[in-house]
Amino acid sequence: MTARLTRRAAVLGTLAAPAILRTGLAQSAPIRFGALTPQTGAGGPYGPLMVKVIRAVADEINAAGGVLGRKIEITSEDDQTNPDSGVRAARKLIDVDKVSAVIGTWASAVTTAVAPLCWENKVMLFTVSGADSITKLPHQGYIIRTQPNSFLQTTRFGQHIAESGAKRAYSIAAQTPFAVDVYTRLGEVMKERGGETVGQVIYDASKSSFRSEIDTALKAKPDALFLNSYTPDLTILLRELFRAGYEGKKFTLAYAANTKLLESLPAEVVEGLVSMAPSPDINSPAYAHVKAILGAEPDPYASQVHDHVSLAALAVAKAGTDSGAAIHDAVRAVGNPAGVKVTSAVEGLKLLAAGKEVNFEGASGPCKFTPTGDIENCKFRFEIAEKGKYRLLSVS
Repeated sequence: MTARLTRRAAVLGTLAAPAILRTGLAQSAPIRFGALTPQTGAGGPYGPLMVKVIRAVADEINAAGGVLGRKIEITSEDDQTNPDSGVRAARKLIDVDKVSAVIGTWASAVTTAVAPLCWENKVMLFTVSGADSITKLPHQGYIIRTQPNSFLQTTRFGQHIAESGAKRAYSIAAQTPFAVDVYTRLGEVMKERGGETVGQVIYDASKSSFRSEIDTALKAKPDALFLNSYTPDLTILLRELFRAGYEGKKFTLAYAANTKLLESLPAEVVEGLVSMAPSPDINSPAYAHVKAILGAEPDPYASQVHDHVSLAALAVAKAGTDSGAAIHDAVRAVGNPAGVKVTSAVEGLKLLAAGKEVNFEGASGPCKFTPTGDIENCKFRFEIAEKGKYRLLSVS
């Protein structure tokens, strides 16, 4: 009898060993996040810096002991600023790499194409895209964005255009998901401030010349142009506006009118161009941290992905597991206003491990989100090109 029991225990022990081993492996397996950013295409100037920040934050968390005793593993894919390429890359991240969060989608068209893959597979999507339509998708809470939506951005941009003294604004816009929404809101804001919008022309960014679109715009006799463009086509527009003799006010988005654009064009071509952008929290320790990682002033997107990977890591720690559904359920709780304010994931992870609540405020500012996943508010930065360089007008 005793021999039979001994043999039975040995057999059970043999059967149990793989299960214990599997559990141990699961507990030590890395937590997988995917960086889906534009390394090429119109967003190419921003993607490499975004990935550098994502990896740096993950490395710092890993060096401090990881999350729940596990390392974070970042897999990076290039969406090429193209929806089809973005979908292929997202499928790899979700189906092959088994990520629980996708971080950093930039172009609104890419985010719109990728989002259904994320919510259908219960993978959390963190984005810097601004089109209003994105959080109107039936995403079931699987989208969080740190970029203010088109409505909030256009409200502030429209106010600035009106405050400059402009009365008749015309929009020249690339064919994007947010072009119509932006123009509609711009008209509302201009009207509130005693001005008006006098037309919009939407162009095909693949064209090599936009002279016909410019001629159409100038026939409306605007005193301000809002150039809703990407960098390659903005370069062409500015050259052709200069040749056309346009001397009115020019406004555009900072992601298009970056420093490289100013360096690539004669100073007189860009003179007076006002760039507008959501601003990181330049007084935050988290912003200083991103600046140290890059060795230069961070753009809004590098600042925002610092917060994406931090939020994802903190949500995993808060939930006690790393599934996309767990991140979905816990991500708002790590920005709890009643918690201890933290500006780094490492700091927050220590507090969570001690059983405390945290209020994460990152490089982009407070991370408080509406029920649909939009950031509640942020600051905006306005700069003007003078003699080939930008001068800060205001951060407000």
